Amino acid sequence: MVDDSAFMRRLIGEMVDASQEFRVIGTARNGLDALRQIHALDPQIVTLDVEMPELDGLQTLGYIMSETPRAVVMLSAAQSVGGVDLTLRCLEIGAVEFIRKPSGAISLDLERVGDQLVTALRAARESNLRGVTALARPPWVESRPPRPASANVKWAVAIATSTGGPRALAEVIPHLPADLDATVFVVQHMPAGFTRGLAQRLDTMSQLRVHEASEGQAVEVNNVYVAPGGLHMRVAGRGESGRRIALDDGPSIWGVRPAADPLFASVAEQFGQHAVGVVLTGMGRDGAEGLKAIRHAGGGGIVQDKESSTIYGMPFAALQRAGADRVSPLDHVAPSVVQMLASRRKAVA
Repeated sequence: MVDDSAFMRRLIGEMVDASQEFRVIGTARNGLDALRQIHALDPQIVTLDVEMPELDGLQTLGYIMSETPRAVVMLSAAQSVGGVDLTLRCLEIGAVEFIRKPSGAISLDLERVGDQLVTALRAARESNLRGVTALARPPWVESRPPRPASANVKWAVAIATSTGGPRALAEVIPHLPADLDATVFVVQHMPAGFTRGLAQRLDTMSQLRVHEASEGQAVEVNNVYVAPGGLHMRVAGRGESGRRIALDDGPSIWGVRPAADPLFASVAEQFGQHAVGVVLTGMGRDGAEGLKAIRHAGGGGIVQDKESSTIYGMPFAALQRAGADRVSPLDHVAPSVVQMLASRRKAVA
């Protein structure tokens, strides 16, 4: 456990030991201390504070993933845009998951996220780091030529992901072309506040425009809509010019909100054979029923393969429940989307 606060180290340690699934074998007060102890103790999992003096979480994680790769769970205070961006960067370069400290750097109420911490540690224990290369330097789009907005949306791509998702999305979304001629919808299991930062980061990397979705927002071609943390997202309305984003705070599905299944079901209803569903890395089975609905409506399905998935839970469940037209390694997902859209356009022409 790495945290610059002795109080937080003690509190996190008590929560980990109380789980009776994990044992704390060492603590560190900063990144330099952490690197020394990791080399000496060889832990299976590291919990790493994001914002620390001397060597922050991002720098420490960079050394860990390059020198002694292992499962890392970030603990993020994220009280600012910069803190959110730093946390997302950590996820891009190899951290398995993150937990948000509920009240800032010194969270006296950390026990509120005790269950989330244990779940994240379980994901870290099951993670496959060998198949996922770190995204050391994301692409950066300096400028994009202006494109006229168009609500004439005939084709849709729906993407579901969870643990390992920010890294996966940073590989997929920036490699979709500016002339995709489809709308992309994304559900990433992530708390409110972080989905906006995720959308903004993806927007800086991508040829497509990326937004955190808002209620009633018009659905336009060659745009990406990320479901806001804490809200389910659906596509509503009728006709090629009348589709809009619908958000709601209904009950969690599969323990998460946003969940992908409601989105996928609405995409199946709205777009039918003009839809492609994609299920990427993540724990659980969200997206499996939704992908079945898309394929049942005549749409296509792509599932990430086991070797490149940080966690193979969601892809495996989707494959078992819905099947897939393609099972693709992460770096082939974007080309698979483009190819599937092209082939399906020819088939329905």
